[in-house]
Amino acid sequence: MNENRKKAVCIMSGGMDSTLAAYMMKNEGYEIIAVHFNYDQRTQNKELWCFEQIAKNLNVKEQYTLDLDFFKQLGASALTDKSIEVPTGGVEEGVPVTYVPFRNGIFLSMAAAIAEKEGAEVIAIGVVEEDSSGYPDCREAYINAMQKAINLGTKDETHIEIKMPLVHLKKSQIVAEAIKLNVPLELTWSCYKNEERACGVCDSCRLRLNGFKAAGVKDPIAYI
Repeated sequence: MNENRKKAVCIMSGGMDSTLAAYMMKNEGYEIIAVHFNYDQRTQNKELWCFEQIAKNLNVKEQYTLDLDFFKQLGASALTDKSIEVPTGGVEEGVPVTYVPFRNGIFLSMAAAIAEKEGAEVIAIGVVEEDSSGYPDCREAYINAMQKAINLGTKDETHIEIKMPLVHLKKSQIVAEAIKLNVPLELTWSCYKNEERACGVCDSCRLRLNGFKAAGVKDPIAYI
């Protein structure tokens, strides 16, 4: 292998979007540095298992699993505060209660430190703007601003581009692209509530199922 091969730090949750983003980076010739965050989210164990299986499938040689107890202490999200119910009634008005305050900003900051240490020129994140849940930290303009801040806050010789290859895609297009790249969708997890069988009714499950339906493909994971 070429020791000078270009590297991409891929933020990977174990979900379909971030997994596809990592496979797209590999397809572009990047060596993948896989980064996963445990932040006391409801489906932490399942997401970690998925991440580890996907990293093996990608033949990742360098990976980081980072534990953050900050989000549990913060609360304020149905994903990290068990006293807040995960909504199952469809689209909410405004920013959903499943939004974790500034999560992507914190993740990108930590990924930037790893990228600088590893000499990576790219950070890849699977944010989706158009067909997402309306999270403010998934917006293209925000990610672009974060890229500028990261480059201002790192060494002069460090030049990091944040790639968000899915930002303008719909879920059905994500499903189609994943199948095209032989992404192991059966190893991905999207449900906000359950770790054994997906609930099928939380916002994330709805988006996923609708994407598979629109793409004319059966979702390979198990639902209640």
